[in-house]
Amino acid sequence: MSHSLLDYYKAIENASQKMLEAAQSEDWDQVVRLEGACAVLIAQLRHKSRSSDLGPEERKEKSRIMQRILRTDAEIRCLAEPWLNDLEQLMDAKGQVH
Repeated sequence: MSHSLLDYYKAIENASQKMLEAAQSEDWDQVVRLEGACAVLIAQLRHKSRSSDLGPEERKEKSRIMQRILRTDAEIRCLAEPWLNDLEQLMDAKGQVH
C-alpha cells in the first residue's frame, strides 16, 4: 500500500494528538513511546518526500496540519515541563548520594 505525503503528515498529527492526551493523563511512558513512533513516521516522510511532491492544495493542507502539530507540541511541552523539572531534581539527588 502506497501512502501519500499527506498521509504521513496526518499520521504524525494523529500521534501528536495522542501524545497530548497521554501528557494530559500524566502517562509519560506513553508520551515517550509515541514520540518514538513520531520519529519513525518523520523518517518515513523524509524518505517519501525525496520521490514525491505536494500540489498547491496539498501544500496548503500540509501547512494547516503543521500548525496544528506545532500547537499540540507546545501544549505537550507546557505539561511536561514540571515533570522534567522533577526528573532533573531526582537525578541531581541521586548524583549526590555516594
